[in-house]
Amino acid sequence: MKSVQRGFSMIEVLITIAILVVGLLGLAGLQANVAKAEFEAYQRAQGIVLAQEIADRFSTNKRNAASYVQNDIGATGVVQSCAALSGAALDLCEINNMVVGVQEKKTTGGASIGGMLNARACITTPQINIYVVTVVWQGLRKTKAPTEACGQGAYGDDTLRRTVSFPVRVATLNAP
Repeated sequence: MKSVQRGFSMIEVLITIAILVVGLLGLAGLQANVAKAEFEAYQRAQGIVLAQEIADRFSTNKRNAASYVQNDIGATGVVQSCAALSGAALDLCEINNMVVGVQEKKTTGGASIGGMLNARACITTPQINIYVVTVVWQGLRKTKAPTEACGQGAYGDDTLRRTVSFPVRVATLNAP
């Protein structure tokens, strides 16, 4: 006499559940990676906007270009009072506050929301009449270490350091 199979066996149900769990765990890992990539892209966009803002401020005061050369702007994470300043000093103070993220919303714990992680900026002059504005922040994943010196060693492993740079060419201005 032939036996007739009715319904699923317990082993088939367990195998189905195991396959479903593995698939859901893979989907959760994919979602986590997408969130990290999205945050990295957001930080890069913020860095580009900030570097362009610094370059624009620098470009409007070319006569005093040498006054802007500074390393690790915003590295202390302290918001500065800019009320009594003018010229390049005012610009550098406001740049510091932008890098620190003073315009970002604060949570009840005091941390900035929407700002870059441990951001800082540098304005260097590698050649005569050429200045380089660099914005640096901490990434979430390791990649190749950037070649720019700004912020080097500030994040432990340089493969977590991200940079955006803008060159600014300044003409020699001799007229009063």
